[in-house]
Amino acid sequence: MRTMWKGSIQFGLVYIPIKLYTATEDKDVRLRLLHKEDMAPISYARTCTKCGNEIKNEDIIKGYEYAPDQFVAISEEELNNLQEDSDKSIEIINFVSLSEIDPIFYEKSYFIGPDSGKGEKAYSLLRQAINDSNKIGIANIIIRSKQHLAAIRSFGNGMVLETLYYPDEVRSMGEVPGVNITVENTKKELNMATQLIDQLTEVFKPENYKDDYRIKLEQLIQDKIAGVKPEKKKGKPEERNVVDLLSALEASVKEAKPKKRTTRRKKTV
Repeated sequence: MRTMWKGSIQFGLVYIPIKLYTATEDKDVRLRLLHKEDMAPISYARTCTKCGNEIKNEDIIKGYEYAPDQFVAISEEELNNLQEDSDKSIEIINFVSLSEIDPIFYEKSYFIGPDSGKGEKAYSLLRQAINDSNKIGIANIIIRSKQHLAAIRSFGNGMVLETLYYPDEVRSMGEVPGVNITVENTKKELNMATQLIDQLTEVFKPENYKDDYRIKLEQLIQDKIAGVKPEKKKGKPEERNVVDLLSALEASVKEAKPKKRTTRRKKTV
């Protein structure tokens, strides 16, 4: 597993040398754009919108558009000066309960590993202390010139760092059209909805879920490489004519009920 960040965790006056490793991976099947006539990939050149010339990498700078077609240039040196001197140090600001952070704030996960031959004892101590306290550490970290809020928690035999969105990066739910409309639900409708939730509730096991679309796409690609014609898609199932919400809930509860096993009665002599 390749190291993507190297630094230390500051826990009070204790510095723990660590390395970060990307904990997740994107398994999307990437399709390229091709020229229909000769099946060759399409390339994209970086051109100037004003003069139309193709621009070399050394002639490209960064800038901010503060008004339509009005830009101010920002140099790499100016960006670097904004970073703290300790940009390779993760200082734990405080500790909170995991239940206090809504999942909407989570962005990306990284495994935290101890730096080989350095600070394994301190790493193990912090992991154990976090695990026993049932708390998570809140910290700031700079990754690729961007500061992130982060949560540090125990995970298996190690620790995980999760980058978080800052509060001003999470939009207000009040901006969503329709959510502020008051709708009265009958007690029977609510009971049926709760019953349906109970019937569909089970222990979360990640291995039970799979990306059906990706599996089908991978199979389609293999079939086309082998010259196998894809099967025609079957027609959509007919939509049920549901009269009202309660009828839909009742039908759903009935369909979600586990099938009862038929047991034969023993004959009595």
